[in-house]
Amino acid sequence: MASMLGPGSSTANIYVPEEWSEAANSIAYDSVTSPPPFSFICGAKNSGKTTFSRHLLNILLQRYGKVAYLDTDVGQPEFTVPGFVSLTVVDKITPDLAIPCLKTPERCFFFGDVSSKRDPSSYLKYIFTLFDYYREEYCMFDKSENAGRIELPLIVNTPGWVKGIGYEILVDMLRYICPTHVVKINISAESKNLPGGAFWLDGDCDGMVNIIEIKSAQQDNFNRSVLVQKDASLLRDLRIMAYFRQCFPSDKPITTIKELAHALASHPPYEVPISIIKIRHLHCQVPSTETYYSLNATIVGLAVSSEESEDLPWCVGLGRSQLHCLC
Repeated sequence: MASMLGPGSSTANIYVPEEWSEAANSIAYDSVTSPPPFSFICGAKNSGKTTFSRHLLNILLQRYGKVAYLDTDVGQPEFTVPGFVSLTVVDKITPDLAIPCLKTPERCFFFGDVSSKRDPSSYLKYIFTLFDYYREEYCMFDKSENAGRIELPLIVNTPGWVKGIGYEILVDMLRYICPTHVVKINISAESKNLPGGAFWLDGDCDGMVNIIEIKSAQQDNFNRSVLVQKDASLLRDLRIMAYFRQCFPSDKPITTIKELAHALASHPPYEVPISIIKIRHLHCQVPSTETYYSLNATIVGLAVSSEESEDLPWCVGLGRSQLHCLC
């Protein structure tokens, strides 16, 4: 079955090469309907992982109608603000791959940093818990007992930290998730690419994983794939602006951080007794005498604890975590 997004297509300023379209189509249409494919997208920084993931998402939506998206990139997430790992169920095609969009995740964890290096153990535990939830809710192990359950394909988007500890984290993720398809996006600088083959396995591959290697879509004058330099800090600011922009009417002019700060300061705040909130600083220790100073004018994650999260690091919610500004 051919997709509506043909080979060599482009949306806005994003070029989708034929190689990418062939890879996405092979995952979507060469796979059996049940169980649906688990796709794991990995590669160096700025190689195009997020763009390919969006393209693959659109192709899978054409066949399945709904797709689960596990975002593990806390620095530049797809559907949330920075600092979160999340599982989102998507049911609408994104026509413009260049425009980021916020969505309410089905489950998420507030990691509280833009890099996993501060606490790799907690980072992996959050991801594994989200994947376990996906398997429980959207994978069918016993069809006789779960006749009405909807099976959904899964896309796992990953950060571009593929060396040192980042490589070890990636290997742990691959071994736990056991994807049906691994898409490795390579650039011309070989030293920055991941190893070839099933690098996360100990030599005894069972043949159940499909490894797809493609080149970065951005190319130089010699037709070589190159890194796309992006301002990560600016992108994070834009995400935060888009998130808090939802607090105000759409016709209110807010286009800069300064305008957003002024609007937030003018917005009537919610007031709750500090005694009913448990305060925890992630990745650092703050003396109790300095707690209020540390919270003043700070963006914090507001999470709800649950029985399910008792074995997880403190101050993480399995529900729909939110960011709030404290003034």
